[in-house]
Amino acid sequence: MLAGPCIRAVATRASHVTLLAGPRGRAAGDLLPGVDEVVTWTAPWIDPEPPPVTAEDTGEFVALIRSKSFDRALILTSFHQSPLPLALLLRQAGVPWIGAISEDYPGSLLDLRHRVEGDPPEPLRMLSLAEAAGYALPPDDHGALALRRPLPDVTRLTGGGAYVVVHPAASVPARQPSPSWTRRVVRALAAEGHRVLVTGAPGEAHLTANVAGASGVNLGGRTSPAELAAVLSGAQVVVAPNTGPAHLAAAAGTPVVSLFAPVVPAARWAPYGVPVVLLGDQRAPCRDSRARVCPVPGHPCLEGIDPADVCRAVTELGAVAPPRAEMSSLL
Repeated sequence: MLAGPCIRAVATRASHVTLLAGPRGRAAGDLLPGVDEVVTWTAPWIDPEPPPVTAEDTGEFVALIRSKSFDRALILTSFHQSPLPLALLLRQAGVPWIGAISEDYPGSLLDLRHRVEGDPPEPLRMLSLAEAAGYALPPDDHGALALRRPLPDVTRLTGGGAYVVVHPAASVPARQPSPSWTRRVVRALAAEGHRVLVTGAPGEAHLTANVAGASGVNLGGRTSPAELAAVLSGAQVVVAPNTGPAHLAAAAGTPVVSLFAPVVPAARWAPYGVPVVLLGDQRAPCRDSRARVCPVPGHPCLEGIDPADVCRAVTELGAVAPPRAEMSSLL
Protein backbone atom coordinates (compact mmCIF):
# COMPACT_ATOMS: atom_id res chain seq x y z
CA MET A 1 0.00 0.00 0.00
CA LEU A 2 2.85 2.40 0.81
CA ALA A 3 4.37 1.73 -2.62
CA GLY A 4 1.35 3.31 -4.29
CA PRO A 5 2.82 6.74 -5.17
CA CYS A 6 5.96 5.10 -6.60
CA ILE A 7 3.87 2.70 -8.70
CA ARG A 8 1.68 5.51 -10.05
CA ALA A 9 4.79 7.44 -11.05
CA VAL A 10 6.15 4.43 -12.95
CA ALA A 11 2.76 3.90 -14.61
CA THR A 12 2.90 7.36 -16.20
CA ARG A 13 5.62 6.12 -18.59
CA ALA A 14 5.35 2.33 -18.59
CA SER A 15 2.95 0.56 -20.95
CA HIS A 16 2.49 -2.30 -18.45
CA VAL A 17 3.29 -2.44 -14.72
CA THR A 18 3.66 -5.76 -12.92
CA LEU A 19 3.84 -5.75 -9.13
CA LEU A 20 5.81 -8.54 -7.48
CA ALA A 21 4.36 -9.10 -4.01
CA GLY A 22 4.44 -11.67 -1.28
CA PRO A 23 1.24 -13.54 -0.39
CA ARG A 24 0.62 -11.11 2.49
CA GLY A 25 0.71 -8.14 0.12
CA ARG A 26 -1.22 -9.61 -2.78
CA ALA A 27 -4.62 -8.23 -1.72
CA ALA A 28 -3.21 -4.72 -1.32
CA GLY A 29 -1.56 -4.94 -4.73
CA ASP A 30 -4.90 -5.66 -6.35
CA LEU A 31 -6.25 -2.39 -4.91
CA LEU A 32 -3.47 -0.12 -6.20
CA PRO A 33 -4.02 2.27 -9.13
CA GLY A 34 -1.42 1.81 -11.87
CA VAL A 35 -0.94 -1.93 -11.35
CA ASP A 36 -1.80 -4.05 -14.40
CA GLU A 37 -0.76 -7.44 -13.02
CA VAL A 38 0.30 -8.90 -9.67
CA VAL A 39 2.83 -11.75 -9.47
CA THR A 40 3.07 -13.48 -6.10
CA TRP A 41 6.17 -15.11 -4.69
CA THR A 42 7.36 -15.66 -1.12
CA ALA A 43 10.83 -14.16 -0.74
CA PRO A 44 12.52 -16.18 2.01
CA TRP A 45 14.59 -13.18 3.17
CA ILE A 46 11.48 -10.98 3.60
CA ASP A 47 8.53 -13.07 4.80
CA PRO A 48 8.22 -13.25 8.62
CA GLU A 49 7.54 -16.99 8.38
CA PRO A 50 9.98 -17.81 5.58
CA PRO A 51 10.05 -21.08 3.70
CA PRO A 52 13.38 -22.83 3.21
CA VAL A 53 15.57 -21.65 0.36
CA THR A 54 15.61 -24.30 -2.35
CA ALA A 55 17.06 -24.42 -5.83
CA GLU A 56 13.72 -25.68 -7.12
CA ASP A 57 11.75 -22.73 -5.73
CA THR A 58 14.18 -20.03 -6.81
CA GLY A 59 14.62 -21.74 -10.17
CA GLU A 60 10.88 -21.67 -10.81
CA PHE A 61 10.79 -17.99 -9.86
CA VAL A 62 13.67 -17.13 -12.19
CA ALA A 63 11.98 -19.03 -15.02
CA LEU A 64 8.71 -17.18 -14.44
CA ILE A 65 10.40 -13.77 -14.51
CA ARG A 66 12.42 -14.71 -17.59
CA SER A 67 9.23 -15.74 -19.41
CA LYS A 68 7.76 -12.26 -18.98
CA SER A 69 10.69 -10.38 -20.59
CA PHE A 70 10.61 -7.34 -18.35
CA ASP A 71 12.50 -4.22 -19.49
CA ARG A 72 13.12 -2.75 -16.04
CA ALA A 73 12.72 -3.56 -12.37
CA LEU A 74 12.55 -1.28 -9.35
CA ILE A 75 13.03 -3.12 -6.07
CA LEU A 76 11.09 -1.51 -3.23
CA THR A 77 12.27 -2.37 0.26
CA SER A 78 11.80 -1.00 3.72
CA PHE A 79 14.73 0.84 5.29
CA HIS A 80 16.00 -2.29 7.08
CA GLN A 81 15.79 -4.69 4.11
CA SER A 82 18.33 -5.44 1.42
CA PRO A 83 17.33 -5.45 -2.27
CA LEU A 84 20.35 -7.48 -3.33
CA PRO A 85 19.02 -11.06 -3.00
CA LEU A 86 16.14 -10.22 -5.32
CA ALA A 87 18.44 -8.27 -7.64
CA LEU A 88 20.60 -11.38 -8.03
CA LEU A 89 17.60 -13.50 -9.03
CA LEU A 90 16.33 -10.83 -11.43
CA ARG A 91 19.77 -10.70 -13.08
CA GLN A 92 19.66 -14.46 -13.49
CA ALA A 93 16.23 -14.03 -15.08
CA GLY A 94 17.70 -11.65 -17.65
CA VAL A 95 16.19 -8.36 -16.46
CA PRO A 96 18.46 -5.84 -18.22
CA TRP A 97 18.01 -2.84 -15.87
CA ILE A 98 17.48 -2.87 -12.11
CA GLY A 99 17.24 0.01 -9.65
CA ALA A 100 16.99 -0.06 -5.87
CA ILE A 101 17.81 1.81 -2.68
CA SER A 102 20.89 0.12 -1.30
CA GLU A 103 23.34 0.92 1.46
CA ASP A 104 25.34 -2.19 0.61
CA TYR A 105 27.77 -2.26 -2.31
CA PRO A 106 25.79 -3.90 -5.16
CA GLY A 107 28.58 -4.69 -7.62
CA SER A 108 26.95 -5.45 -10.98
CA LEU A 109 23.57 -6.28 -9.47
CA LEU A 110 22.15 -2.76 -9.79
CA ASP A 111 22.17 -0.23 -12.61
CA LEU A 112 20.81 2.42 -10.25
CA ARG A 113 22.03 2.43 -6.66
CA HIS A 114 19.88 5.11 -5.03
CA ARG A 115 20.68 6.59 -1.62
CA VAL A 116 18.16 8.28 0.66
CA GLU A 117 19.22 10.71 3.36
CA GLY A 118 17.34 11.36 6.58
CA ASP A 119 14.27 9.57 7.86
CA PRO A 120 11.47 10.17 5.33
CA PRO A 121 8.10 8.40 5.37
CA GLU A 122 8.25 5.09 3.52
CA PRO A 123 5.98 6.29 0.64
CA LEU A 124 8.30 9.24 -0.04
CA ARG A 125 11.36 7.01 0.23
CA MET A 126 9.97 4.66 -2.43
CA LEU A 127 8.77 7.53 -4.62
CA SER A 128 12.27 8.99 -4.57
CA LEU A 129 13.55 5.79 -6.21
CA ALA A 130 11.05 6.18 -9.05
CA GLU A 131 12.11 9.80 -9.48
CA ALA A 132 15.79 8.83 -9.55
CA ALA A 133 14.92 6.31 -12.27
CA GLY A 134 13.25 9.01 -14.38
CA TYR A 135 9.61 8.56 -13.39
CA ALA A 136 7.53 11.33 -11.85
CA LEU A 137 3.98 11.77 -10.68
CA PRO A 138 1.89 13.98 -12.97
CA PRO A 139 1.10 17.49 -11.68
CA ASP A 140 -2.50 16.56 -10.85
CA ASP A 141 -1.51 13.59 -8.66
CA HIS A 142 -1.84 14.42 -4.95
CA GLY A 143 1.10 12.18 -4.01
CA ALA A 144 -0.76 10.51 -1.15
CA LEU A 145 -1.79 6.88 -0.90
CA ALA A 146 -4.76 5.89 -3.06
CA LEU A 147 -7.10 3.04 -3.93
CA ARG A 148 -8.45 1.70 -7.18
CA ARG A 149 -12.08 2.79 -7.34
CA PRO A 150 -15.00 2.22 -7.33
CA LEU A 151 -15.08 0.21 -4.13
CA PRO A 152 -17.92 -2.23 -3.46
CA ASP A 153 -21.15 -1.18 -1.76
CA VAL A 154 -20.94 -2.28 1.88
CA THR A 155 -24.17 -0.75 3.20
CA ARG A 156 -25.33 -4.21 4.27
CA LEU A 157 -22.33 -4.27 6.64
CA THR A 158 -22.13 -0.67 7.78
CA GLY A 159 -25.82 0.21 7.95
CA GLY A 160 -26.88 3.83 7.82
CA GLY A 161 -25.34 6.84 9.50
CA ALA A 162 -21.89 7.83 10.66
CA TYR A 163 -19.52 5.37 12.27
CA VAL A 164 -16.01 4.96 13.66
CA VAL A 165 -13.93 1.86 12.88
CA VAL A 166 -11.73 0.19 15.49
CA HIS A 167 -9.29 -2.35 14.08
CA PRO A 168 -7.70 -4.18 17.03
CA ALA A 169 -5.12 -6.49 15.44
CA ALA A 170 -1.62 -6.09 14.05
CA SER A 171 0.69 -8.52 12.27
CA VAL A 172 2.91 -8.95 15.34
CA PRO A 173 2.01 -8.79 19.07
CA ALA A 174 4.44 -5.96 19.86
CA ARG A 175 2.38 -3.54 17.75
CA GLN A 176 -1.03 -4.54 19.11
CA PRO A 177 -2.83 -3.46 22.30
CA SER A 178 -4.46 -6.13 24.42
CA PRO A 179 -8.05 -7.15 23.68
CA SER A 180 -9.16 -5.93 27.11
CA TRP A 181 -7.68 -2.47 26.53
CA THR A 182 -9.21 -2.19 23.06
CA ARG A 183 -12.58 -3.30 24.41
CA ARG A 184 -12.41 -0.40 26.88
CA VAL A 185 -11.82 1.94 23.93
CA VAL A 186 -14.86 0.58 22.09
CA ARG A 187 -17.01 1.05 25.20
CA ALA A 188 -15.70 4.59 25.71
CA LEU A 189 -16.42 5.57 22.11
CA ALA A 190 -19.91 4.07 22.28
CA ALA A 191 -20.57 5.92 25.54
CA GLU A 192 -19.80 9.18 23.72
CA GLY A 193 -22.40 8.39 21.09
CA HIS A 194 -20.27 6.89 18.34
CA ARG A 195 -21.44 3.88 16.39
CA VAL A 196 -18.40 1.59 16.42
CA LEU A 197 -17.60 -1.08 13.83
CA VAL A 198 -14.83 -3.54 14.74
CA THR A 199 -12.94 -5.00 11.77
CA GLY A 200 -10.57 -7.91 11.38
CA ALA A 201 -9.48 -10.82 9.18
CA PRO A 202 -11.24 -14.22 9.28
CA GLY A 203 -8.61 -15.56 11.67
CA GLU A 204 -9.27 -12.64 14.02
CA ALA A 205 -13.04 -13.15 14.40
CA HIS A 206 -12.73 -14.33 18.00
CA LEU A 207 -10.65 -11.24 18.84
CA THR A 208 -13.05 -8.84 17.16
CA ALA A 209 -16.05 -10.43 18.89
CA ASN A 210 -14.32 -10.01 22.24
CA VAL A 211 -13.39 -6.40 21.50
CA ALA A 212 -16.80 -5.43 20.11
CA GLY A 213 -18.73 -6.92 23.03
CA ALA A 214 -22.18 -5.39 23.34
CA SER A 215 -20.92 -1.89 22.46
CA GLY A 216 -19.73 -2.39 18.88
CA VAL A 217 -20.65 -4.19 15.67
CA ASN A 218 -18.37 -7.15 14.95
CA LEU A 219 -17.31 -7.27 11.29
CA GLY A 220 -14.38 -9.62 11.91
CA GLY A 221 -14.03 -12.07 9.03
CA ARG A 222 -16.99 -10.61 7.15
CA THR A 223 -15.16 -8.47 4.58
CA SER A 224 -13.05 -9.15 1.51
CA PRO A 225 -10.01 -6.87 1.16
CA ALA A 226 -11.95 -4.57 -1.18
CA GLU A 227 -14.93 -4.55 1.19
CA LEU A 228 -12.66 -3.73 4.11
CA ALA A 229 -11.28 -0.81 2.10
CA ALA A 230 -14.85 0.35 1.47
CA VAL A 231 -15.76 0.09 5.17
CA LEU A 232 -12.66 2.12 6.09
CA SER A 233 -13.40 4.62 3.33
CA GLY A 234 -16.84 5.32 4.76
CA ALA A 235 -15.68 5.80 8.35
CA GLN A 236 -15.42 9.17 10.05
CA VAL A 237 -12.21 8.03 11.74
CA VAL A 238 -10.28 4.75 12.00
CA VAL A 239 -8.58 3.71 15.26
CA ALA A 240 -5.83 1.16 14.62
CA PRO A 241 -2.32 0.09 15.61
CA ASN A 242 0.59 0.09 13.18
CA THR A 243 -0.87 -2.44 10.75
CA GLY A 244 -1.90 -2.80 7.13
CA PRO A 245 -5.49 -1.57 7.61
CA ALA A 246 -4.18 1.69 9.08
CA HIS A 247 -2.42 2.33 5.76
CA LEU A 248 -5.49 1.08 3.90
CA ALA A 249 -7.52 3.70 5.76
CA ALA A 250 -4.99 6.36 4.76
CA ALA A 251 -5.26 5.22 1.15
CA ALA A 252 -9.03 5.58 1.46
CA GLY A 253 -8.55 9.17 2.67
CA THR A 254 -9.85 8.50 6.18
CA PRO A 255 -8.26 10.15 9.27
CA VAL A 256 -6.49 7.72 11.60
CA VAL A 257 -5.94 7.56 15.35
CA SER A 258 -2.67 5.63 15.25
CA LEU A 259 -1.93 3.48 18.29
CA PHE A 260 1.77 3.34 17.51
CA ALA A 261 4.27 1.13 19.33
CA PRO A 262 7.76 2.61 18.76
CA VAL A 263 9.42 -0.68 17.79
CA VAL A 264 9.76 0.94 14.35
CA PRO A 265 10.01 4.71 13.72
CA ALA A 266 6.71 6.55 13.47
CA ALA A 267 8.40 9.07 11.17
CA ARG A 268 8.63 6.28 8.58
CA TRP A 269 5.61 4.13 9.32
CA ALA A 270 2.78 6.33 10.63
CA PRO A 271 -0.26 6.56 8.31
CA TYR A 272 0.69 8.90 5.47
CA GLY A 273 -1.14 11.71 3.73
CA VAL A 274 -4.22 12.04 5.96
CA PRO A 275 -4.91 13.75 9.31
CA VAL A 276 -3.40 11.57 12.05
CA VAL A 277 -3.24 11.66 15.84
CA LEU A 278 -0.34 9.51 17.05
CA LEU A 279 -0.82 7.91 20.47
CA GLY A 280 1.64 5.73 22.35
CA ASP A 281 4.86 6.38 24.24
CA GLN A 282 7.42 6.94 21.48
CA ARG A 283 10.27 6.99 24.03
CA ALA A 284 9.50 3.56 25.49
CA PRO A 285 12.44 1.16 26.04
CA CYS A 286 11.38 -0.91 23.02
CA ARG A 287 12.05 2.04 20.70
CA ASP A 288 13.57 1.07 17.32
CA SER A 289 14.04 -2.53 18.46
CA ARG A 290 11.88 -4.00 15.64
CA ALA A 291 10.70 -6.48 18.28
CA ARG A 292 7.90 -8.82 17.26
CA VAL A 293 6.95 -9.56 20.88
CA CYS A 294 6.95 -6.72 23.40
CA PRO A 295 10.15 -6.92 25.49
CA VAL A 296 8.75 -4.71 28.28
CA PRO A 297 6.39 -6.23 30.87
CA GLY A 298 2.87 -4.86 30.62
CA HIS A 299 3.31 -3.41 27.12
CA PRO A 300 3.25 0.13 28.58
CA CYS A 301 3.77 2.03 25.31
CA LEU A 302 0.22 1.07 24.25
CA GLU A 303 -1.51 -0.12 27.41
CA GLY A 304 -0.68 3.22 29.05
CA ILE A 305 -2.84 5.16 26.58
CA ASP A 306 -5.97 6.50 28.29
CA PRO A 307 -9.10 5.53 26.31
CA ALA A 308 -10.33 9.08 26.98
CA ASP A 309 -7.41 10.31 24.87
CA VAL A 310 -8.56 8.07 22.03
CA CYS A 311 -12.05 9.57 22.29
CA ARG A 312 -10.63 13.09 22.21
CA ALA A 313 -8.52 12.22 19.17
CA VAL A 314 -11.56 10.80 17.35
CA THR A 315 -13.49 14.00 18.07
CA GLU A 316 -10.58 16.13 16.89
CA LEU A 317 -10.12 14.21 13.65
CA GLY A 318 -13.84 13.99 12.99
CA ALA A 319 -13.99 17.78 13.14
CA VAL A 320 -11.21 18.29 10.57
CA ALA A 321 -12.09 15.49 8.14
CA PRO A 322 -13.27 16.75 4.73
CA PRO A 323 -16.74 15.72 3.55
CA ARG A 324 -16.81 12.23 2.03
CA ALA A 325 -17.80 13.43 -1.45
CA GLU A 326 -14.91 15.89 -1.50
CA MET A 327 -12.52 13.25 -0.26
CA SER A 328 -13.56 10.83 -3.00
CA SER A 329 -12.80 13.44 -5.64
CA LEU A 330 -9.25 13.71 -4.35
CA LEU A 331 -8.66 10.00 -4.89
